[in-house]
Amino acid sequence: MAKRNILILTILISAALTGILLNVSTGVEKSSTGMVTYVDGTLKKKLLDAAEWIVAAKDTTVVSGDKFRTLHNSRAELELKELDILRLAPGTTIDIVKLYEETKELKDQTKIDVEEGDIWAMVGGVNENASFDLFTPVAGVAITGTVFRISVDEDSTTELKVYKGEVLITNAPENKNLQPQSLPVKQPQKISGTKQISGPRQITLEEWRYIVGNMEAVKINRYGEVISSGKFSKDDQDEESDWVKWNLERDALMMKKD
Repeated sequence: MAKRNILILTILISAALTGILLNVSTGVEKSSTGMVTYVDGTLKKKLLDAAEWIVAAKDTTVVSGDKFRTLHNSRAELELKELDILRLAPGTTIDIVKLYEETKELKDQTKIDVEEGDIWAMVGGVNENASFDLFTPVAGVAITGTVFRISVDEDSTTELKVYKGEVLITNAPENKNLQPQSLPVKQPQKISGTKQISGPRQITLEEWRYIVGNMEAVKINRYGEVISSGKFSKDDQDEESDWVKWNLERDALMMKKD
């Protein structure tokens, strides 16, 4: 059986008090751990076990089990526990499986699936008594307070870019014996002419764990293989996009508030 490659983004986050708010959508009092702080266009939300998506406006609460989706030409910002920021680009879908839920070990645990699209995250303080796991369909990361973004294409190809801080990324999160290595410099392969796209394949995956630091990026294909990695520049064409500029502006506003 082919090994399933799961990208797990593990982020240590600072603990905070959890307020109790009324969930208007269900009429049930739940522990609120986040709020929608910005919407441009249309943001939709699906409650746990719900069949239909509903429109999520600014100030909508964010709790475990919620799914969020931005429509075309739409973007949104979620503030989690008034500490960490998660932003969704147009055409992005995330599933908040767990949000600051306490484990048997008395740790705050967060698990978020990024099904498709582009997210930008600004994680603040670090606390050893909390974890923040982010899943995409292809590889995995441990973060100790940083600014980063992740893009997930339709074929599950995933790209991670770190703007500030340091992360640990691996395609084998269950292997605790892997030693972290410096991120290698690997240029993307150039494809000339027309090439037929191969179907699903079974491979023996090489397991790896890399440190990704300031202004470094890594791109992983749907098989969990690194296809490009190394430094990137703020002058790159991709960094001139409206999405990146908007996030940098929002980050600057957040810093002024602090």
